[in-house]
Amino acid sequence: MIDRKLDAYIERHYATSKAALLLKGARQTGKTFAIRKFAQRHQYNLIEINFDEDAEAKKIFIGSTSASDVLLRISAHTRSKISHPKTLIFFDEVQKCPEVITWIKFLVDEGSCRYALSGSLLGVELKNIESAPVGYLSIKEVFPLDLEEFARAIGVPDNVFPALRESWELCQPVDEVVHRSMIKMVHLYLVVGGMPAAVQAYLDTNDLSLVEDRQRDILKLYRIDISKYDKDNKLEVDEIFRLLPSELNAKNKRFILKNLNEHARFSRYENGFLWLKNAGVAIPVYNITEPRIPLKLNEQRNLLKLFQNDVGLLASQYASGIQLKLLSGDVNINYGAIYENLVAQELNCHGFGGDDYELYYFNNKKQGELDFVIEQNANIVPIEVKSGKDYERHNALNNVLSNFVYGIEKAYVFCNGNVEVLGNRVYLPIYMLMFIQKNPPVAEQIFRFEFGGV
Repeated sequence: MIDRKLDAYIERHYATSKAALLLKGARQTGKTFAIRKFAQRHQYNLIEINFDEDAEAKKIFIGSTSASDVLLRISAHTRSKISHPKTLIFFDEVQKCPEVITWIKFLVDEGSCRYALSGSLLGVELKNIESAPVGYLSIKEVFPLDLEEFARAIGVPDNVFPALRESWELCQPVDEVVHRSMIKMVHLYLVVGGMPAAVQAYLDTNDLSLVEDRQRDILKLYRIDISKYDKDNKLEVDEIFRLLPSELNAKNKRFILKNLNEHARFSRYENGFLWLKNAGVAIPVYNITEPRIPLKLNEQRNLLKLFQNDVGLLASQYASGIQLKLLSGDVNINYGAIYENLVAQELNCHGFGGDDYELYYFNNKKQGELDFVIEQNANIVPIEVKSGKDYERHNALNNVLSNFVYGIEKAYVFCNGNVEVLGNRVYLPIYMLMFIQKNPPVAEQIFRFEFGGV
C-alpha cells in the first residue's frame, strides 16, 4: 500500500474541521483510494455512492426537503444503516450530480455524519465549484505521486531525505554514492511515473510491460473522457492531446498550431487547450515577454508548451522499448522533453500551476530561451533543465542574469550533476526538484503589540 502526503492531509482535515472534504483532480490519481484508506484506518462505517456507476442515485436529492430527508433516502438507496457519529458518506464522481454541492452545507450543518466527495473533470463540469460555502467544503487537488512520494514508495530509506534537504539548504554536494542512486531513481520515475496504478504494478511485479499496460489504460480513459464530455470541441481536443508527445520532442518544444492545421488560429483551439488543463490531463506553460513581477501581466496566452500531467504517461507514448533505454542512460535518447516534463509536473504538484499561479517560460530572440520562470516569495527565479553533460552552457540564462533591469538574484539549473554554486547560478541534481516550494519557509517574524503611552 502506497503512503502519500495526501493521507496526512486527510487526517489533519478530519481532525481539525467539521467541513466536508472534496478531492479533485485527473482520473486515476488516487482520490477514491485515499478516502477508502482513511475510512478503513479509522473504522468508519463507509457509505459510498458513485454517481458515474449509479445513475439512480441522483434521484436521492430530487424533491428532498431537509438534510434528514436526504440521509433517510441515502440509507434506503444503499441499504446501509447510518450509525452516528462514525459514518463517513462518500460521494464519488460528483461532476455527475452537481446537486450534492448544493446540499453539502445542510448535511454538514445537520452534523450526524462526516462527508467526503471526489470527482474528475470538475474544472470542466463544475467550473464554479470554488464558490462553495466557506466552512462547509474544503477542496484539495490531487496529483500523481511526486518525486519524494515515489522515492519513498520504492524503498529509499527515510534517513536519506533529511541528508538531501541539508545539502539543498546549505548548497553542499550530496554523498556520491547517494547521488548516483538518486539519479537512478529519477530515471525509473521517468518510466513508471506517478500514477498510483502504474506505481503499484511496478512495486508488485517490477515488470515494466505491466506498468506500460496500466499507463495505456489510463490514456484510453482520457480519450474516452474527451469524446464524452466535450461534444462540441472533441475533435480539436483529441488532436491536441494526440500531438502532445511529438510537439514536446521538437527542437523548441513549443506547441505549433500549424501541426494541427495549416490554417489554424489560436482562437479556434484555445478551448481545447483549456479543456485539457481543466481536466487535469495536461499542463500548459505560457511564454512571457519579460521575466519580471508580476509574471501574469507579461504572459502571452497564444505561445505555450503543453506537457503531460504524468511523465510516465508521456514515456509510454513514445516508441516501444524506450523504457529500458531511459533506465540505462542511452546517449542516443533525447532526454530533453522528458526531463522538462518531469520539471513541469513537479512544479505543478507543488502549487506553481493552476488557476492562480500559472507556469511560464521565457523566449526572446535577442536573449534566448529559459525553460521555466517561477515566482517564489515575490522573487523571480529562472529554472534551466539540462539532461546532458554540458549543463554549464546556457547563454540565455547568462543574458537574463546579467540584465540589471530584471534584478534576478539567483537561478536554478537542474541536471545530473551534483550540487555546485557558481555566482548566482545554483546547479542542483534533478531529484532536488522535490524541495522546490511556491512559498518556502521564511525566518520567524515576531511582532508584539504594546498599548501604552496614553
